[in-house]
Amino acid sequence: MYTCVRIWLLLTVLHTLALAVVGRRERRNVLFIMADDLRTSLGCYGDSVVKSPNIDQLASKSQVFLNAYAQQAVCAPSRTSMLTSRRPDTTRVYDFKSYWRVHSGNYTTMPQYFKSQGYFTMSVGKVFHPGIASNHTDDYPYSWSIPAYHPASFRFEKEKMCKGEDGELHANLLCAVNVTQQPGGTLPDMESTDEAVRLLKTRANHDVPFFLAVGFHKPHIPFRIPQEYLDLYPIEHMTLAPDPSVPKLLPPVAYNPWTDVRKRDDVQKLNISFPYGPIPKDFQLRIRQHYYAAVSYMDAQVGRLLRALDELGLANSTMVVFTSDHGWSLGEHGEWAKYSNFDVTTRIPLIFFVPGVTTCSDQLRKSTFPFIDPLTPSEPISKIDKVTRNMVELVDVFPTVSYMAGLKAPHPCPDISFQELCTEGNNLAYTFRHSEQGPDEEAISFSQYPRPADTPQVNSDLPDLKDIKIMGYSLRSWDYRYSLWLGFNPKTFQVNVTDVHAGELYLLADDPGQDNNVFSDFEASVMLTKMAILPRTVSLQMRMRLQLLYLSAGRKTARRKAR
Repeated sequence: MYTCVRIWLLLTVLHTLALAVVGRRERRNVLFIMADDLRTSLGCYGDSVVKSPNIDQLASKSQVFLNAYAQQAVCAPSRTSMLTSRRPDTTRVYDFKSYWRVHSGNYTTMPQYFKSQGYFTMSVGKVFHPGIASNHTDDYPYSWSIPAYHPASFRFEKEKMCKGEDGELHANLLCAVNVTQQPGGTLPDMESTDEAVRLLKTRANHDVPFFLAVGFHKPHIPFRIPQEYLDLYPIEHMTLAPDPSVPKLLPPVAYNPWTDVRKRDDVQKLNISFPYGPIPKDFQLRIRQHYYAAVSYMDAQVGRLLRALDELGLANSTMVVFTSDHGWSLGEHGEWAKYSNFDVTTRIPLIFFVPGVTTCSDQLRKSTFPFIDPLTPSEPISKIDKVTRNMVELVDVFPTVSYMAGLKAPHPCPDISFQELCTEGNNLAYTFRHSEQGPDEEAISFSQYPRPADTPQVNSDLPDLKDIKIMGYSLRSWDYRYSLWLGFNPKTFQVNVTDVHAGELYLLADDPGQDNNVFSDFEASVMLTKMAILPRTVSLQMRMRLQLLYLSAGRKTARRKAR
């Protein structure tokens, strides 16, 4: 009897170990790729101008979220929000001078969670925002198994590296260069790709799963890129934004005066009046040309990285995620750069390649990601089979990546929570197995942006926490973009829902570019008065949802009466 019990216990232990091994093998590696300031100017998102063959190829074998939105359109707040799956009002990171672990709560990050589950985690390039916002360490050792890598050539990005018409070097916005003449004969994203490929090679034969995050700097300004990429976009073929003027009914608080663009040497020479003075049309065309060229240059680096993943035999065991921290205005609404709540700055690409889920196993036997040179003519990849059109957010990334990699997704946070590990987003795993049944009117994205005053100031784009007086909250649904600019106390982090500085409402069926603000047409003051009686415990998101329901119901009533 005793012998039988010992055998039974031994078999039980062996079975448990076998299950653990199987579970570990089923865990997918993660290659997490982030671009910087990349809007949805990609072929797979319907842009007919851009040349992005490698990202398009990735999209053709992936689940593509067509309406994904950032929570704040500036680097550090957005990246912190995405990597912790907490909204900016939770992390309290609205600028570049706050580290969430000491500023708000010791919230677990996505790579930290993977590390705690036995993954080897690595960071290359710009993943966290460097500096104070990530404790000058890119959140090492919490998030990473080894110190984060930053390309040595990045230190030249803000120096005078751009040869002007006078033959001298300047700190220009437009900075196409001969790479062989740059320090070290390279550029930051080239260096980052080299290092990421090297790290992939070191992990190719390891049993321990890896999480490798690679952050490319482009198309962030300055547009210091290889000059040959400009040839893809002849200036005579470039066009202006479809809505290059400041909308007449745009509240001044909503406008971003693109101060960082103004600071560049070549832009200063244009002597543009502050804050609304337009950039000369010929220079606008050149900005758009350089932005698109920067996208193609970044696409080539993505292609090199994916080719290495393929050649190392890792494509069939590695989930690839491609996204950006936020978008970038290219002259729409008379604005440039990010720093606003419009779609052009908050909407971002979000692409998930999951082997065996978004692709069949027999497809993976062939070469999955052959490199496609953007500089060489090629047939566009137009077929994207798996798309999600309903609204999703960057706070959804952490739980979704975790689940699709084979881990448990963090559970949803309660309304008020200082828990280290939970999510304020949604696990989107269900979208990989079930096709959309049509528009989900309940699906929304929620973004925000701080301002120091009701009118554009020199620090409107990036106010320090102490200078924030107004917070603009913006809700995006299928049919509407609805924004409220509310009083904000930076000492208590409290929003005064009764202190309404301005409002915006755009009816997207008739106004997809968000140029005609009809907020004042809908008796908004009556609605806000009625909503003021809601209990204080009702969250701001819920308040704005209810307000939008009220406004949309009023619109439907008015339409019926008009008939």
